[in-house]
Amino acid sequence: MKLAKIDLSNVVAVGHEDDRLGLLIDRGDEVEYLELNAPPAAYQGLKQVSSLATNPGAQLTGSPEPAQLSATETPIAMLPVCSSMAKAVGYDRQREVLQVEFNNGSVYQYSQVETETWEYLQQSDSVGQFFNREIKGYYESVRLDTPEAIAVDSCEVEDDDWDHWEDYNYCDDDQCE
Repeated sequence: MKLAKIDLSNVVAVGHEDDRLGLLIDRGDEVEYLELNAPPAAYQGLKQVSSLATNPGAQLTGSPEPAQLSATETPIAMLPVCSSMAKAVGYDRQREVLQVEFNNGSVYQYSQVETETWEYLQQSDSVGQFFNREIKGYYESVRLDTPEAIAVDSCEVEDDDWDHWEDYNYCDDDQCE
């Protein structure tokens, strides 16, 4: 892991709402408020960093260790999606693990994905756009050698073909043929 030196000493407060991270920054002669697109995990991570930095000997609390992603876990039920990026998505609420089966056949699991993020993914107009904006690069992931999923039917429909996705973006057989 490559580490980069950062200075957060001027960050006075942080908050999160509607996939926006709010930052209050002390600029010396004024206090500036900024908002950035960020998943809830970014906010939780900043709170943990603050706790660790200001309390010598502090341990991570309030957040479980990242889910151990292994083939011995219970398979995740997958929902077929109409997407040019993915065949199916699934979520394990208990372990907070998102699983994505991409159209190229690879399967990845993403750990510590909040239920709220899963629900937003299901409601999104485009699984691929939401994935690239809110999940990719924000969550620890592992590629599975063998998909740990309940069987999925594939769907050969492009994101742009849909005006509105209903019932968690799954494809009925008549929609995907």
